[in-house]
Order: sequence, then structure tokens, then C-alpha cells
Amino acid sequence: MAPASADVVAPAAPGRLGEAIAARDLMAYLDGLVTWLDDRRTRLDALDAAAQATADTERYTPDVVLALTVWQSVRTRADELLAVWDSGRVTEVERERMSQLVWGRVDTRAGASPVSLPEALTLCDAMVAALRTRLAFDPDTADVVARLRGVRASLVRAEDLAGSDTAAHERLTALREREQRLSAQAARGGDVSGPLTELETRAAHAERDLMVAVSQRRSLTRARADAQATAAALEAREPALHALAERCRREIAHPPRFAVPDVSRLGAVPEDRDGLDAFVARLDAVRRALDAAQDAYSDPLRERAELRYRLGQAATLASSNGRDASPTVRAGHDEARAAVETTPCDVGLARALVEQYEHLARPLPGGPGGAR
Repeated sequence: MAPASADVVAPAAPGRLGEAIAARDLMAYLDGLVTWLDDRRTRLDALDAAAQATADTERYTPDVVLALTVWQSVRTRADELLAVWDSGRVTEVERERMSQLVWGRVDTRAGASPVSLPEALTLCDAMVAALRTRLAFDPDTADVVARLRGVRASLVRAEDLAGSDTAAHERLTALREREQRLSAQAARGGDVSGPLTELETRAAHAERDLMVAVSQRRSLTRARADAQATAAALEAREPALHALAERCRREIAHPPRFAVPDVSRLGAVPEDRDGLDAFVARLDAVRRALDAAQDAYSDPLRERAELRYRLGQAATLASSNGRDASPTVRAGHDEARAAVETTPCDVGLARALVEQYEHLARPLPGGPGGAR
């Protein structure tokens, strides 16, 4: 095999599920993702060519196809991201959609549960590394001692990744016992090429699976922390929103009827991925409900303040052009002012009276400030 070029590292995914990621971070991530895709495709093509050149091509073809399948899944998701990105012409809605594409599930069709885009990159890298290891220890180019040493190194790395996973340690213990039996058989001069090939494959797959599992656990831990922080931030908004709703009901006639969601009713952040995804979806629904309630209660208060300002501006205009001397204009002003200042305020009536006064306050044609 040709020597590898300088390593291209998988880009770190920005933001978190459900938030509008900053455009600058998205641009950097997309640049890194496209570079990674080009590099890994080149490596996979080289590995495929090396596999075809071996004496036993069938041993490697399924893993090459599997790695290419995962790569294609990443390529498809990257194309979706680039389509939404639209050369940077993205609003908050598009940036939130991109966070869902980054952190949502990618169906790799690799015989495992769907994973997030960062996990799919890790999975593909693990497959590439495993293929490189297996091809480097092909029986046509390396002796049995070196191959057994490679298996032992792979098992050590896998044991480090397993941590406290009892089932994984049991699986690795069985593989290590097989490695020890093959080592003993090879030391006595036995032919272990066939069993050793199978052991190399199983060890590489075990290491790959554990790499993916570790990545998934880390992603889940970070996603749980993000969900907890989001829930706390939403809950912190509740007191101010309750106060705003109470003020609106007190100062506005016919106030809106929006319930303020109780974030605590969502309960604790789930431990499992499916439960967490459902929890994050409910959090997003609560956020939208809080935003809708805030807009509903603040809009009439804001409009009342705007009407007061417009009434003052119209009064200034009437004073400057002499229209305030008209009893009709003065009556219109008093009526509009009473509607705006009355608590609770009927915003619809106040709006109509202010607009009426603005019309009355306009200068007459030929008068001061009017057209000649």
C-alpha cells in the first residue's frame, strides 16, 4: 500500500441539537467535513485497490464495502447540510435545521443503530484503521509473529476502551484466550494462518465497535448536559413571563389567554438516547410555547406605549399648525388620550381613536404647515 498522506482529522461538530448554530462555526465545520470526505474517499479507494491485489480478496471485500457504505451516508448528510447552507444565506431557522442534521440520526446501514453525524465519522475512521491494520498483516507480506503482536495490541486498545463494560470485557477475554492458544500453537510450529485471519477480523471489529460505543456514550453525556442546561434556562424564564402575563391582564382589556408552560413537568433528563431525543423535542415545544406566550403578552403592552408616543407626536403637530385651536381637534385629543391612559386599556379602541386624532391634527390646505 502507498504511504498515507498527512492525517486529516474529522472536524469537531459545533453547537448542539435544537439550537441555531453560529454561521461562522457552521462554515468551518462544513469546510472540515468536505476535506475529511475527500481524504477518506482517497484512503478507501487505496485500501480497496490493496485488497484487490491480495491473494484472498474475499476476506477484505465485505469490510471495504461496509466502510464505503458508512462514508456514503456521511456524504449524503453533508450534501443535505450544504443544500440548507446555500452558500451562507441562512436565517436562524436554517441554522437550527442544520443542527438537527448534524446531531440527528444518520442511517449508516452498517448493521447497527442509527448514529449522529460525528459518530458516523468516528465509525468510518475506525473501519479505515481496522482495514489498514488487516492489510498490513496480510499473510503474504508479514509473518505470524508480527500478526499476533498486532492482535495483542488491538486487544489492549479495546480493553482500554471497554472501561467498566462487563459484556465487552467478556468478549475481549474470549478473544485473548484464542490469541494465547494460537500463540502456543504457532510456537509449536503449527499452521495458524486460517484461525489467525479470523481472530484478526474479530479483534478489529471488537475495537471498532468499542470506539463507536465510547463515542456514543460521550455524545450522550454531552447531549444530556445540553438538555439539562436548556431546561434550566427555560425554567429561569418562567417567573418573568408570569409577571409579564399578570401585568398584561391588569393593564389591558381583553388580554390574551396563553398558559405559561411549567418546564419542571417534563421531569428529569432521560439516561437513554431515545428518551433523550423525545425529551429534547418536548423541550423545543416548550421553548416555542414560551416564545409565543411572551409575544402575546408583550405585544399589547408595547402597542399601548407606541400609541401614547403617536398621540404626543400628533399633539405637537396640531400645536405647530394651529389645529389645536379647533374644538373638534381638542375633543378628539381628549378622547384618544382617555382611551390610551385608561387602565385596563382597550387597545383596539385606543388605536382607532389615535388614528382618528392623527387625521384631525393634519394641517389644512393653505393653512400653517399645509400645502399651498
